[in-house]
Amino acid sequence: MATLGAASAGTGDAALPGLRPPSREIVVPDLDSMVRWHEHAYPHPLARWHTHPEVEIHLIRSGTGLAFVGDHVGAFAPGHLTLIGSHLPHNWISNLAPGESIPGRDVVLQVHPDSLRELARLAPDALEAVRLVDSAARGLEYFGGTAAAGARALERIGASTGVERLHHLFGLFAVLSRCPPHERRELSGVGAAAATDPAVQARVNTALDFITEHLTEEIRLPEVAALVDMSPSAFSRFFTRAAGRGFAEMVRRLRIIRACHLLATTSAPVSEICYEVGFGNLSNFNRQFRSETGTTPRRYRATATAGQRSFA
Repeated sequence: MATLGAASAGTGDAALPGLRPPSREIVVPDLDSMVRWHEHAYPHPLARWHTHPEVEIHLIRSGTGLAFVGDHVGAFAPGHLTLIGSHLPHNWISNLAPGESIPGRDVVLQVHPDSLRELARLAPDALEAVRLVDSAARGLEYFGGTAAAGARALERIGASTGVERLHHLFGLFAVLSRCPPHERRELSGVGAAAATDPAVQARVNTALDFITEHLTEEIRLPEVAALVDMSPSAFSRFFTRAAGRGFAEMVRRLRIIRACHLLATTSAPVSEICYEVGFGNLSNFNRQFRSETGTTPRRYRATATAGQRSFA
């Protein structure tokens, strides 16, 4: 059964965005375009817990796993489309079997908001795009027809140049700007300011990497605190401030997300999934699952199988 891979020091992408703070990515500009468009596989050096001043539109083409945006943790699947605000930390970690990779997993478009503001100064028509990127300070995820149309527009940008590229770029901005309220949601409870210190981001990455790698085992706060050279009490306060969730809450949330994925994609008994994701007994698993999702594991599986629910 595929599990979340452990992040290495080189890529940081194989586990969760760890308790090391997000690293700062230097976005190399495209001298022939106002935006940078690229695609990459997973694992990849760019796939890590990181931040940058550029606004990012991100599409998952294939694979499933966990998305981290600010203090948000949620599941992703093919077609997952997000708009990430300036300086907001983010990462996408795929479920991988040992030695597995996913070619062309991500499509990424990055544009500096100052470029759009300068354009809007000369061409007020671009103010709609400025308002869009300003609305993404906490990250936005798109669904339904908006996500599908946005993905098509994003792919067309990569295959075009010059005026044609601008045409598709502003077509994408129009799709996202005019999205019906029920086809988008804000992701993070906090903006970028809470997670910009590189030292904080590094510690958060270390902790999250460990949690992800050992999700099926008993995870003790003192053990993780020792990894980042902090006392348990200081680490507990630090983690809550830096990650936006308490340590125990984060562990529980990640386990429930993993359980949702297994319920939706396998026929394994609920009792087996309970232990697979690190819960010690079935009654506690059922209680925590209901608290997190509002339903029971069996009902969740039934609606997921019928296509009425996506996991977590």
